Amino acid sequence: MRFSTAFIMASVAQAAAVVRQTEGFAPGADGKYTISAPGIKAQFIPYGATLTNLFVRDKNGDDIDVVLGYDDIDYYPVDPGHPVYNAIPGRYANRIGNGKYSIDGVEYTTQKNDGDNTLHSGTNNWSFRFWEVTALSEDSITFSILDKSNSSQGFFGDVKSSVTYSVTDSTWKIKITADSLDQKTPILLTQHTYFNLDAYRNPATSLIWDHTLHLPYSSRYLEADQGALPTGKILTAAPGSINDFASSANLKFGHSRDDPKFQGNCGANGACEGYNGYWLIEDAPENAVVLTLASEFSGVKAELRTDQPGVVIYSCSWMDGSADVKKSTQGLGEKNNKVVKSSCVAIEAQDYPDGINKPEWGRLEKQIFGPGERYVQETSWTFGLV
Repeated sequence: MRFSTAFIMASVAQAAAVVRQTEGFAPGADGKYTISAPGIKAQFIPYGATLTNLFVRDKNGDDIDVVLGYDDIDYYPVDPGHPVYNAIPGRYANRIGNGKYSIDGVEYTTQKNDGDNTLHSGTNNWSFRFWEVTALSEDSITFSILDKSNSSQGFFGDVKSSVTYSVTDSTWKIKITADSLDQKTPILLTQHTYFNLDAYRNPATSLIWDHTLHLPYSSRYLEADQGALPTGKILTAAPGSINDFASSANLKFGHSRDDPKFQGNCGANGACEGYNGYWLIEDAPENAVVLTLASEFSGVKAELRTDQPGVVIYSCSWMDGSADVKKSTQGLGEKNNKVVKSSCVAIEAQDYPDGINKPEWGRLEKQIFGPGERYVQETSWTFGLV
């Protein structure tokens, strides 16, 4: 995707306006907002309410940066690929089928920016915008945004949203709220976090497949078509099958790489390797760990807790090696210095993708909000050692 000069100038103007609004909450000399607690340090920028760095302790006692991003924070707004690195897309994350949805019998048309579908609400979604810093402390930061009606094509009514990031005892907490101010509108949000728990420092491989992934309450998943759009069917992964991450705590993320169906498992007529789908979280006890990602090389494990009914898993099949890792904190100099295919995983706690077009799932009350109604998500990642 290419951006016009007018678009870039508009982005610069928006950034300047946000800076003026947040002068009371100045970033550090590196342009980032830093919060920290024992065992964890997180850094952010207002563009997309983006997490730029997340430092946790590895098995050697070193602090390593386990999320993707750029060393140059000025590159985030102009990156033509815009992979939504650790940002908040909205007001409706993931896909809307055929670029349309209906509320109370009225059909709305959205921007088709992903083949025949809308992805993350189009190319002016919240991950493309500068948020305002509205609160800051040593261990917490809040970003806020007012999304005016039809700022993203087909999303009518004003929505005010905030995300509060906080850290405590090796845990990163995410609380997202969004208020529909004047009419019914779809709202579905997520923190679109990309991980490589080795910080690209494993000399044997930069790929993600040697990580382990366990989803103990997620034996079922949404069937998707070749464009990664859910078909409406809910399938069950048999133990040991490609999409099984429930049957064992020690399954490698790439446990099915030798299966001929692995290449093409996430669609695109065979071009998408690995995963780009949604797993349901079912019958999990309150505050249970619903997903664990871990690396034997670094010794780091990341445990997810969330109030959301499922999680998107995307294994970075579309990364083409053109983007650098953060060379200041990741990689091995001349080795493992590019974000190549299947070298990361995005994990996104959220409601069912395209649920506004699948009434049989019963998600409409969780995805359509009228005046005075509030969307809330609470998610956390706790980091420890394997």
